[in-house]
Amino acid sequence: MSTTICQVMGFIVSSLGVAGCMVSTAMDMWSTQDLYDNPVTAVFQYQGLWRSCVRQSSGFTECRPYFTILGLPAMFQAVRALMIVGIVLGILGLLVCIFALKCVRIGSMEDSAKANMTLTSGIMFIVAGLCAITGVSVFANMLVTNFWMSTASMYQGMQNIQNRYTFGSALFVGWVAGGLALIGGIMMCLACRGLIPEESRYKAVSYNASGRNISYRTGPYKVGSGYEPETKSRKGAGCEEAARSEDGRRSYPSKYDYV
Repeated sequence: MSTTICQVMGFIVSSLGVAGCMVSTAMDMWSTQDLYDNPVTAVFQYQGLWRSCVRQSSGFTECRPYFTILGLPAMFQAVRALMIVGIVLGILGLLVCIFALKCVRIGSMEDSAKANMTLTSGIMFIVAGLCAITGVSVFANMLVTNFWMSTASMYQGMQNIQNRYTFGSALFVGWVAGGLALIGGIMMCLACRGLIPEESRYKAVSYNASGRNISYRTGPYKVGSGYEPETKSRKGAGCEEAARSEDGRRSYPSKYDYV
């Protein structure tokens, strides 16, 4: 029962993480304009992975997509690639996990096959979560670097006003979504161990235990006729009768009688 609960909870948490990654990638507020020390507050700018937007004080918002790919920074394109890879792996992991659920019966599928599918989906969720966390962290590092470079140029006596950008809401959504996908993948990997049949789990152990009882002797092999113990017993009985006839009482033969 605990294995089923762990598997279902891992599926639910991973689903929330993958959905959060999709929402974070589609959001436009990856970076928002910093209004601190900015006298122009009638225009508010924010940017995403696919387009940049401008919102005026009247409420009118205009968004313009990025029409070029070669003109964008290399790190910006790397963030796009990481988020897309994370979403693709997360969707594939969800499809595999649906068929691997213990409460879902498909034909005569064995528990060992479900265990392998559960482990595969868990690894996919872990990689998807790491991709999302890495992509969001790289973009956040870019924002921090550009923010302090803009601040340094503003305080060096330059009269022009530069726009500085800070963290947007999409970054926090991406961090939380990547963490959920990572936790869900770990729960799926833990549930895989409970799905392995006990026979296959202890088969190797019982085989090794039976092999320990076998002992081998390396000494020389001695061939016997099979009549030596009987002859020895008969000879010993004759000596005992002779001793009784001489002394009239029970006596035991010495070690020289057997020579």
